[in-house]
Amino acid sequence: MGFDAVMRVRTSTGIRATDFFGSFFMSNTTDVELAGLDCDKAITVEFKHDDKLSEDTGALMQCAVLYTSCSGQRRLRVHNMAVNCCSQLADLYRNCETDTIINYFSKFAFRGVATNPVKANCASPSSAGQLILPECMKLLPVYLNCVLKSDVLLPAADVSLDDRAYLRQLISSMDVAETHVFFYPQLLPLTKLDGGSLPVAIRDSEERLSKGGVYLLETGLHLFLWVGASVQQELLQNLFGTPSFSQIDPNMTSLPELDNPFSKRLREIISDFRAQRPRFMKLMVVKQEDRAELIFRHFLVEDKSASGGPLTWTSSVTCTRKYANSSARPRPLFTHQPPPGHFSLL
Repeated sequence: MGFDAVMRVRTSTGIRATDFFGSFFMSNTTDVELAGLDCDKAITVEFKHDDKLSEDTGALMQCAVLYTSCSGQRRLRVHNMAVNCCSQLADLYRNCETDTIINYFSKFAFRGVATNPVKANCASPSSAGQLILPECMKLLPVYLNCVLKSDVLLPAADVSLDDRAYLRQLISSMDVAETHVFFYPQLLPLTKLDGGSLPVAIRDSEERLSKGGVYLLETGLHLFLWVGASVQQELLQNLFGTPSFSQIDPNMTSLPELDNPFSKRLREIISDFRAQRPRFMKLMVVKQEDRAELIFRHFLVEDKSASGGPLTWTSSVTCTRKYANSSARPRPLFTHQPPPGHFSLL
């Protein structure tokens, strides 16, 4: 934990820091001033390429933070980073990190600034009806759709102005890992919990849910345990200590400590998720066709938003095609399907 901090970013010739995103104050164009700084805060830095760069020497960046420790000592922490350079934009996009791009785009969009399309340089040459993205960017369109549907840009009817302001302030200081799970929550099927590994995550869509299954959804701020109406009695007994679906208490915020491997492993997973996040995530048990299911569905980001906004994954692709066809310069269509689901500047 540090207090009264001042951060400055320096670079080698050819690139320079042009913008900063986060919760801070700037009295000039170079010094980032923070009243407090801890391990759960992040600052996103935008760099501009304005001169020739050498592929042999690469580019250098330095982040220096002067701060006061809890013991009252004035300290200086310096981070240095060297990155490779390339002469072809196609090589640049093939080696980019989608999670970091989304972290930047979300903060950029929430500031209310219009963004410019990057299709012309990141896509490979293709026919008029296609856009073949590099492998590392195949999730970018679905993540961008999630950003557009977020409660900051498109709040639901029950999201108050205070909640929206809170989320906007929260996202401004999120790091890459936090924005990843915030915009595309992690949905885990819990029918089988084998060994010490996590179940393979599935896509955030209602069509992926089974009436006979139990699923854990993590958003970075909340934990939801969705229970299908046709779950086997043995599984209910192992989880809740009751074989009846109707006897599950939807108001519980913690699972009963039962002496069986399934219960122990699930409670370990929940504890691990909470340990990874800077904020405590309250557990909500959601029974199928219960009123609380509306809240759970709000975070199934591949489905259409209840607030009428954009779009499912497929409909967002359709709108992209319509926009491309109406433009003076043809823009091909995204044709890949997103799999289930960082270059960090700090």
